[in-house]
Amino acid sequence: MTRFPYDQFSKNYLEELLQPLGTVQVARQVAGEVREIDVWFSPNQSVDTIEVSRLGLLGRLAATPAILEPFRNAATPTEICSCLLKSLEVRGEYERDAKRDKQQLTESSLPMLWILSPTASESVLEGFAALSDEDNWGTGIYFLPRYLRTAIVAIHQLPKTRETLWLRILGKGKVQSTAIDELEALPADEPLRSRALELLYSLKTTLEVKQNIDEEDRELIMRLSPLYTQRLEEAEQRGERKGKIEGQIEGQRKVVENLLKSRFGLLDEQLSTIIEPLLSLPAEEFTPLLLQLSREELLERFSQRSSKVR
Repeated sequence: MTRFPYDQFSKNYLEELLQPLGTVQVARQVAGEVREIDVWFSPNQSVDTIEVSRLGLLGRLAATPAILEPFRNAATPTEICSCLLKSLEVRGEYERDAKRDKQQLTESSLPMLWILSPTASESVLEGFAALSDEDNWGTGIYFLPRYLRTAIVAIHQLPKTRETLWLRILGKGKVQSTAIDELEALPADEPLRSRALELLYSLKTTLEVKQNIDEEDRELIMRLSPLYTQRLEEAEQRGERKGKIEGQIEGQRKVVENLLKSRFGLLDEQLSTIIEPLLSLPAEEFTPLLLQLSREELLERFSQRSSKVR
């Protein structure tokens, strides 16, 4: 299974969700041999606490400068080493900048590397001396030795709570499917719900045009298909309602124009200016006025209203 569709989805997803909290750079290049950080995040100086709380655990990861490296399949030791190398090169950039600006560099000012892996085996965690800190972070997050400023997020171990939902969307298999169920169950007016679903729909479309779709891709497409169909139906209904409203307004406009032409023979520039003010009234109100008032009375009454609107 090619990683590209999921890789692009993960980058777009994290960029979309983190954008309200700060500056996000996708595929940021670092010094040395050409390497790219998947997602680079720098929080705003004044952070909207409501936006942070909405993102739950993901918002907590973004409380400080962060490098986020999401993986579709379990991150291998080689891939984790590559992430560490990029993080150390970034550290070198910070040290050079601090030296140039004659400033003291503190460990807390360095970005934290978060490796987002759908699963993580005990042997991999042991190999990197990664330890959990359940008292402060709960289950599923393993920190490497302190000066590496790195943690592995084992998405499959995260508790099934609203707090972890936005990270579990980046899981795979049953973990991701369950997270999509929870996403679907959120209130329709939840802003993050619509953002996440739109990105998942884009992923679905990308997967459908792939050649040699595997079973895992097919299951994800099937899971998203009912949601996508519902979204299209809702959009169609909104369009129909909008069309009906626009049709009613256009119909009323024709009635006003025809009544003015019928009474005064010509719809000149002066009479045209009172059409919009007349349409602001219900049909049962403007119809008798058009039949009873003289041209002068109509112009006097509705030209004044038109000028107030302008």
